[in-house]
Amino acid sequence: MPHTITTTEIFLIAMAIIFAVPYLIWRLGRTEYFAPLVVVQIITGILLGPGVLGAAFPDYYTFVFNKDVVNALNGLAWWAVMLFVCIAGIELDLRKAWEHRRESGITAGLALGTPMLFGCVVAVGMLGFDGWIGPNGLTWQFVVGVGMSCAVTALPILILFMEKMNILRQPIGQRILRYASIDDIAIWGVLALVLMDWVRIGRQAAFLIAFAVACVLFRKLMRRLQERDRWYVMLIWLSICAFGADWAGLHFMVGAFLAGVVIDTDWFEQEHMDKLRHHVLLVMMPVFFLSTGLKTGWSVGGATVFIAAGALLLAQLSGKLAGVHLAGRILKWQPGEASIIGWLLQTKALIMIIFANVLLDKGIITSATFTALLLMAIASTMLTVPAVAPKLKRMHALLSRSA
Repeated sequence: MPHTITTTEIFLIAMAIIFAVPYLIWRLGRTEYFAPLVVVQIITGILLGPGVLGAAFPDYYTFVFNKDVVNALNGLAWWAVMLFVCIAGIELDLRKAWEHRRESGITAGLALGTPMLFGCVVAVGMLGFDGWIGPNGLTWQFVVGVGMSCAVTALPILILFMEKMNILRQPIGQRILRYASIDDIAIWGVLALVLMDWVRIGRQAAFLIAFAVACVLFRKLMRRLQERDRWYVMLIWLSICAFGADWAGLHFMVGAFLAGVVIDTDWFEQEHMDKLRHHVLLVMMPVFFLSTGLKTGWSVGGATVFIAAGALLLAQLSGKLAGVHLAGRILKWQPGEASIIGWLLQTKALIMIIFANVLLDKGIITSATFTALLLMAIASTMLTVPAVAPKLKRMHALLSRSA
């Protein structure tokens, strides 16, 4: 009797594709210098989605990525991205930023505000055409959301790049982490503002009050526990915070970030936290990248999406470099220092994709806008290492500069 393939078997076929295709492209193509594996995984997600391979081979797409399989993949993707965002929150070190608050505040403010302003200008231009603003989006939400997408710095990917270039533990690397940490707080604050739902303002106020009270109790509990117990309690805390934020209309990713940001990094061994981040990236995040690719769309036309992506890339790159160079003039940095910092801070990838996913889920942007933002994020991330590595070779003196 012929075998009828089950949903489980199709799911496993999808998982094999998700892990095998980007790995082979990355390894055989030797793309590490300009496109690390995480970037290849994001690009592969787009290629495997409905807009590219799905359009060329619709039978393949409907067979492998049927409704049941996509639902299962989405569940894995949700948990993966919650873990990742929580870790990003834990890795913020605001105490160091406070110790150097003048320098950090000026640099982070200009590095965030200038590209956001440039991105808002592009967003206003996009509003002159159909197909960009989502069905639930107000004009100001769309403009601010797209503008902030241009200002985002992907802290976890930034850490990955600086590790690769051996500057993470150097003074300049620690300074860049301070700037990115402040920007991360602002990014999630703006996202919460954009998602503010006046119909559910009571729920949101109740969540924030309950969260503040729960934080006090949670922190007292964590201080009394051994590290092996803290890992389990952290996961329970993450689930509760993500649920509360989603129930209040702020989206579970906002809750995941809040869950992480109130956790002290010294509650865990740094090596263990680094391994957790690495394992989440290795084992779970590829599923999120695929689910991201499934959300891409070209409804306004492929060429138009690429034009929008190019305009957004120009806005974020020129804005980030201009803002950081202005900070360098104010703070009297050494020549060339602002260029290195600016190029590193314009790294996008994961956090911007997560940010844009929230905007898409809430109907503030369309899949076409999401695709343009995704292409912009990929391009900006691929530019980082080729732009920074030669500059670092010419400026070894920066590495020994005091924090």
